[in-house]
Amino acid sequence: MPHHPDAVLMDLMQARFSCRGFRPDPLPQPVLDRIAAIAQRSASWCNAQPWQLHVTRGDATERLRRALLAPPAPGEPGPDFDWPRAYEGVYQERRRECGLALYDAVGVARGDREASARQARENLRFFGAPHVAIVTCPEALGVYGAIDCGAYVAAFMLAATSLGVASIAQAALAARPQRLRDFFGLPADRRVVCGISLGYADSAHPANGFRTTRAAPADAVRWVD
Repeated sequence: MPHHPDAVLMDLMQARFSCRGFRPDPLPQPVLDRIAAIAQRSASWCNAQPWQLHVTRGDATERLRRALLAPPAPGEPGPDFDWPRAYEGVYQERRRECGLALYDAVGVARGDREASARQARENLRFFGAPHVAIVTCPEALGVYGAIDCGAYVAAFMLAATSLGVASIAQAALAARPQRLRDFFGLPADRRVVCGISLGYADSAHPANGFRTTRAAPADAVRWVD
């Protein structure tokens, strides 16, 4: 019997994970096109659809990897959107749980700063992915443009999952926005929101051997009569 739509969506939500180890095989262009077509149905404020993507293929992925891995230049600007000011309480607990699970999976001992820094640099390598999508929005739309882009990113990753494609959303790729502007020829009024690395998952990679937990709906939803 066919699944009800809510069951299909729940299956996709449970199947999606943040992939941190990709195979080098490029995705077929029809698959990339289909992901983009599905994600374009995302909701946005006043239907502005403020997101724009620049997606690398082939040698462009390697060139962008090298550009982002280069040492920071003196006075190089930081991210277009401020990083979180603090993780406190349960948010810090969840962040810590995720980080420790990743380190346990890849064999980084607690307190080993050199190994943890190497793992962090994997972000700038796109975890070996053959493609990376850089998500931007107009500066004039401020935080609400970024919120719309967040909805798009979620839809993009679910669409990818539905087609057997792994992905990971990466705020780390927004840390050096001027490099991305230079690389892609982005106008000054486009703010870099994040990146999405995507490709086929390397099932043997240890970083893909853990899954994060989720709070109960009751922890996030309050019903008011």
